[in-house]
Amino acid sequence: MQALVYSLPMAHPGDLSALDALIRSGVIEAHEVVAVIGKTEGNGGVNDFTRGYFTQSLMQMLSGHLACSPESLMRSIPCILSGGTEGVLSPHYVVFCRREQDSAEAAPVGADTALAIGLAFSDVLPAEHVGRMQQIMQVAQSVRQAMLAAHIGNPDDVHFVQVKCPCITVARAQEARSRGQDVVASDPNRVMAFSRAAGALGVAIALGELDAAAVSEAVLLSDFSLYSDRASISSGVEVNCCEVIVLGNSRAWRGPYRIAHQPMSDALDIGAVYAVLADLDLPALPQLSAQTLERVAGVFVKSEPDRRGMVRANRHTMLDDTDINAQRHIRAALGGAVASVLGDGRIFVSGGAEHQGPDGGGLIAVIAGADGVRPRRFAA
Repeated sequence: MQALVYSLPMAHPGDLSALDALIRSGVIEAHEVVAVIGKTEGNGGVNDFTRGYFTQSLMQMLSGHLACSPESLMRSIPCILSGGTEGVLSPHYVVFCRREQDSAEAAPVGADTALAIGLAFSDVLPAEHVGRMQQIMQVAQSVRQAMLAAHIGNPDDVHFVQVKCPCITVARAQEARSRGQDVVASDPNRVMAFSRAAGALGVAIALGELDAAAVSEAVLLSDFSLYSDRASISSGVEVNCCEVIVLGNSRAWRGPYRIAHQPMSDALDIGAVYAVLADLDLPALPQLSAQTLERVAGVFVKSEPDRRGMVRANRHTMLDDTDINAQRHIRAALGGAVASVLGDGRIFVSGGAEHQGPDGGGLIAVIAGADGVRPRRFAA
């Protein structure tokens, strides 16, 4: 198997023209598209319909090429989107393709590893299970399934796990109550936080970062010493199950791409950005050159404002601002910091990092081609 990665632009949240052009020109085949991770210019909240608009447009376009219904693709192609392109962040989407190769071309035992992609979908999650142990364990099981699909046996070879989890709208909460069930919280925004937290701890269990015995519903949004430094969790009304994308390196895959990650201790941890670039032999002195930048196929960042209201002993006001949501603050701040090193605003920066790295911290993951390889970033 070979992984192909394309970072493509969008003129608006329903614009799939760049991917459509790649398929029509024969660069890739529609059936090779296995997952999409992207940034839309929505607000990132419960009512951010740009995510659903993009997903609907993607499935509609692919179904035309594959002669199938859009609904049939919804349970086979994860489309995980984060709303909010504040500051210098640019709306874009990263398309992951899997190309089968002849057995004669398979990588020999002992060969270098290459980017591997694994996918899984949990069962439909009832509203009363969102943000609770049932969700934690479903995510853990789905991550293990995705690792198996990616031919990644060692959890240490996993560098980034993107999960999209359901949210509970008022209507879904009422439906659950009509069945005699209660939900984790009445505020949809609070539910989003619980859902992200449950997803993160599920990843941590699957990767061996936490023992399942140490995880309970009581620690959700409470004990932030428990976390995964490779999980990136989003929550939205556009899904009713947990969609999982596991990215790592495996000898079972061929191709020029590899992925690396680094944990970020806080929102000012620019050293982690330089470290992950160094892991992929991408020198930034102090910024990537235009030629080196061409090797970068995807950049993924997760963080959120420190709940203690401090960054390195200095007070921040992100949590007290009633004009601008705290998540929009952190996306703009991290986007600017990382983009200044890359020299590029095409970065997936997602807030809502409950149990995803230490409080106020997060992670950065980068996919890059080998030296001399130029990924088709923003190809048309």
